[in-house]
Amino acid sequence: MRPETSRPKVNLQIEKESITLRGRVEEKLRLAIVSGYFVPGQRLVERELCELIGIGRTSVREAMRQLEAEGLIRSVPHRGPIVQGITPEEAVQLYALRVLLEGYAARCCAERADHEAKQILSNAAAAFVHAAERESHESIMAAKDAVYDSLLDGARNPFVKQTLTAMQNRISMLRFGSFTTPGRLEESVNEIKQIVEAIRTGDGDKAEAVCRRHIERAAALALAALKNES
Repeated sequence: MRPETSRPKVNLQIEKESITLRGRVEEKLRLAIVSGYFVPGQRLVERELCELIGIGRTSVREAMRQLEAEGLIRSVPHRGPIVQGITPEEAVQLYALRVLLEGYAARCCAERADHEAKQILSNAAAAFVHAAERESHESIMAAKDAVYDSLLDGARNPFVKQTLTAMQNRISMLRFGSFTTPGRLEESVNEIKQIVEAIRTGDGDKAEAVCRRHIERAAALALAALKNES
């Protein structure tokens, strides 16, 4: 580390209110994209977004830069930013990687998580079941994200979590399509219960197998939805 006297003077203080505001704008736009409110290929007009959200152009512009970095938006010459879609080929590749990583994470969680981590996962799963019974798609997706976060924390492998987190937004776009398939939500609830039970009992083989089946089923439905749209 450099001696104190030789360090350049840099202001590292952050205005918390501006970060909170920017984060809220990002969250609103991210949700609008992954839920299908804004559809792939749709042009995002800065002025219209400002009016829709009720916020200034600077915050909207900063939020769109972040979403472009996440792969949800791309800039097209002479058109500006548009919503980035996912092709069936990309979806196949994405789910293939997700099956491997999340199946492995479920096994690790069953074998490595302590009692507290497993209890946190069980609580998150119970909240997901509750949301599935009576709440909106937005609440359901948030509750399921909490289940995955708990599972990945219990797996005790930060590299797996980092990789899956980077994929999360694209996964959420596909997951919304599978959730809207009649009967899929009920299936998903049962599959999550099986995964959590296998993890609770420390059965790594079963946790991985059930998790893989859960994702493969979601992949088949998401791919069917994509093909119907194209």
